[in-house]
Amino acid sequence: MTSAAIHHLNSGLIILSCIVAFFIPFELFLFSYGVLGPLHYVTEIGWLHKKNYFTKGKYDFIFLIGACSLLFCWNFNPSKNYNLMADVILYSLLASLVFVFIKDWLYRITFLALSFFVISFLNNLSVYFTWVAIFLPTIIHVFIFTGAFMLYGVLKEKSWPGFISILVLITCAISLLVLQPQNLFYTVSDYSQKSYSAFTELNFQLINFFNLDQFTETSQVFTTNAGFVIMRLIAFAYTYHYLNWFSKTSVIKWHQVPKATLIITLSVWLVAVFLYAYNYNLGLQVLFFLSFLHVFLEFPLNIVSFTGIGKEVMALGKKLN
Repeated sequence: MTSAAIHHLNSGLIILSCIVAFFIPFELFLFSYGVLGPLHYVTEIGWLHKKNYFTKGKYDFIFLIGACSLLFCWNFNPSKNYNLMADVILYSLLASLVFVFIKDWLYRITFLALSFFVISFLNNLSVYFTWVAIFLPTIIHVFIFTGAFMLYGVLKEKSWPGFISILVLITCAISLLVLQPQNLFYTVSDYSQKSYSAFTELNFQLINFFNLDQFTETSQVFTTNAGFVIMRLIAFAYTYHYLNWFSKTSVIKWHQVPKATLIITLSVWLVAVFLYAYNYNLGLQVLFFLSFLHVFLEFPLNIVSFTGIGKEVMALGKKLN
């Protein structure tokens, strides 16, 4: 496929994700997270490994794996200080900044030490846990970071079809928040409510952030218009996050791996899908580490994307001047 064709395909996938999310948001999310999600995790991690995770050190990724392992342990044996979960996530992001830009170990240790002071300051903010522990690995990861990845590629290509796809992405996201019909006769099934229960805090916090309603309990996300509005946005963001990855296979070439690696990848994916189909909450527990691991290992790439955007914009500004 040509670059323009891929961008047009993405625009179509964005619109399709938006339409389906509008009518059956909870069902779409559960399908995307349980079927597309695991395949995205294993293929992206394999691709990142080939790219040395976009860091300057050969073994920097081990630190990120260790941080994710710590978070995984706390998920099953929570610490009394919930902010520690946010601390681990933010420290991993700040460490990724160091891994991307600095190779000298003296400077690395200095900046990694300074990161503790940054976290200790931010830790006192009232919105710290919400933004770092809830929003960063979820909606920011699947929407903001995906948008940045797209924009960086489009700026490098200077592709008008690419710019159109980004405009379509933003327009669809805004439309899902602005269009709030009251009577769509949509009811969330008991199965969907039970399967989605682990994610309701995200909906609850996003509803408060956009000031759509004043909820007293998370279960209201299944029965109110505000709950449906936010769920449409979440389902849309997650679904397109996965589809964007697979639609660019010919560009990213994540599928070009040894046959043995491909067999292992497909086997892990099939087992994951089976677990979700058998018991969705069991699938969430078993795949928790893998789902968060791909978020942690992607931090350096996210930083590279934003840095690349800055460089491309500055270069464009110089040409205009």
